[in-house]
Amino acid sequence: MAISQNVIDDIRERYERIRPHLDERRRRLWAGNEALQLGRGGRSAVSRATGMSVNTVKRGMQEAQQPVEESLDPSRVRAKGGGRKPLTELDPGLLPALDALIEPQTRGDPMSPLRWTSKSTEKLAAALTAQDHPVSADVVGRLLKDKGYSLQSTRKRFEGSKHPDRNAQFEYLADKAQAQLDRGWPVISVDTKKKELVGQFGRGGQEWQPKGQPVEVEAYDFTSLAEGVAVPYGVYDVKNNEGWVSVGMSADTAEFSVHSIHRWWQEMGSSRYADAEEVVITADCGGSNGYRLRLWKLKLQQLANTLNKRLTVLHYPPGTSKWNRIEHRMFNHITFNWRGRPLESYACIVESIAATTTTGGLRIRAEQDTNTYNKGIKVSDQQMADININPHDFHGEWNYTISPQSDQLVER
Repeated sequence: MAISQNVIDDIRERYERIRPHLDERRRRLWAGNEALQLGRGGRSAVSRATGMSVNTVKRGMQEAQQPVEESLDPSRVRAKGGGRKPLTELDPGLLPALDALIEPQTRGDPMSPLRWTSKSTEKLAAALTAQDHPVSADVVGRLLKDKGYSLQSTRKRFEGSKHPDRNAQFEYLADKAQAQLDRGWPVISVDTKKKELVGQFGRGGQEWQPKGQPVEVEAYDFTSLAEGVAVPYGVYDVKNNEGWVSVGMSADTAEFSVHSIHRWWQEMGSSRYADAEEVVITADCGGSNGYRLRLWKLKLQQLANTLNKRLTVLHYPPGTSKWNRIEHRMFNHITFNWRGRPLESYACIVESIAATTTTGGLRIRAEQDTNTYNKGIKVSDQQMADININPHDFHGEWNYTISPQSDQLVER
């Protein structure tokens, strides 16, 4: 006698009610037990009701009739060795092929200078499939996550028009930075953090306080109510996951930027890289360290003379400042550390920055820079002509090396 549709509907209803609470093995056993109770035709009826294959229901029937000591270990869902093997085991060449596709386009990771990829998972999957490594975009996404990549928001990725050599500049920068790290010489990422009003001003986020006793702050963020404006300029050591921040009190100028780099060298860099002949600096295209600023290059020349080391500057292409390494590895942690807390004094800002750490081992040192930096300093054509600068063959306006004017180092 055929099993009626009403019976099948009842099985489906019971199954849907209990299914979220069962793992794969228990669903199989439940289905097998239902089929055994129905008798002839039960296997087909349960398959229709649950969506399981007939073979799965049959296996559940067999397991349900086995003595407990002969059945599968209850701690396991599948028999040992069961289930489909990972794709990386079935295709050992998949990961090397993926690495070859993404490595030239990477930006920013503790183990390499820059580690985000601009290629979509769909394009990567298509390229891998064309290389006889058939794979879906979802699998590529999981593999990227396993390798330490993350999906980054594109909301602020482009700040202007996209330069045609944008990706080529990322590749050039990554190659030069990696070669420097391979030598054991310093690669630093530099930038100015957002300026902050100093005083009792509210900030986003929350901080633990006694119940009913929130910190009172000014109702309005007027500059006239502030003690001053803090200008944090950061230097991030890519190799050692260490940072330096000079908290300025005046203008964000090229002179301030280079002085901050000098202070990093004096306090942190010199002890680690005394034997290095060169410092590689990765920086945005604009701001106080912009590639068009004459004063930036003049002050770097003075620093190169002082340190007697070459300074190679690699600028991120226009419209990509958010890719700057320091943004993701240092500044965001500082912002999180002082959330919900008024920056009531320069000392408070310096202490908050210096107290910033991460489980990944980030350490930061900070100090207040009380010097006054004037805007509008002019650099003459003769001063520019005297700078010992060597533009690189690829986009010399973005990539250049400034050597000491009394340089005795042997060029490689």
